[in-house]
Amino acid sequence: MKRIILGALLLCATQSVYAQKYLTRTGKISFYSATPLENIEAFNNEAAAVMDAKSGEVIFQAPIKSFKFEKALMQEHFNENYMESDKYPKAEYKGTVTDISSVNFAKDGSYNVHTTGKLTMHGVTNTVTVPGTMVIKGNTATINCKFKVVPQDYKIEIPKLVEGKIAKQIEITVNSSLDKK
Repeated sequence: MKRIILGALLLCATQSVYAQKYLTRTGKISFYSATPLENIEAFNNEAAAVMDAKSGEVIFQAPIKSFKFEKALMQEHFNENYMESDKYPKAEYKGTVTDISSVNFAKDGSYNVHTTGKLTMHGVTNTVTVPGTMVIKGNTATINCKFKVVPQDYKIEIPKLVEGKIAKQIEITVNSSLDKK
């Protein structure tokens, strides 16, 4: 009986060593739209993220209403007219760091990585591949990347009246620090 209990405890201890999860509830995501008529920028510091260091699986969820703009009217239009935040309250990315084996989580450093996964916004899901960096420092993995999305690919309608003020491609920046748990 003692051997069975000891074996079960060793098995559980071994599982927790290999299951390295990193997470945050204060991830940073921003977007930027640049046109000759107007630049629009918004920041969100409330993204939740979890990453499995062994498998490379990663999930980000960002509440749409948490994007903050310089002008209150921009934020209102963004939530009500474009993103329809009450109907589609979050954006989500579920993917895999495809080259997770190149990251040494036991050694501080900066590692070039790629993720491939499904980005869901405004009720539409598309496959995206994103290059980025992962910086390991102690028990923290900071994920940095930039990529572009086309609003029309997510059925986000831009009225003709303002289409010259909103870029055809919106630059998304992720700079989120996830702590080992």
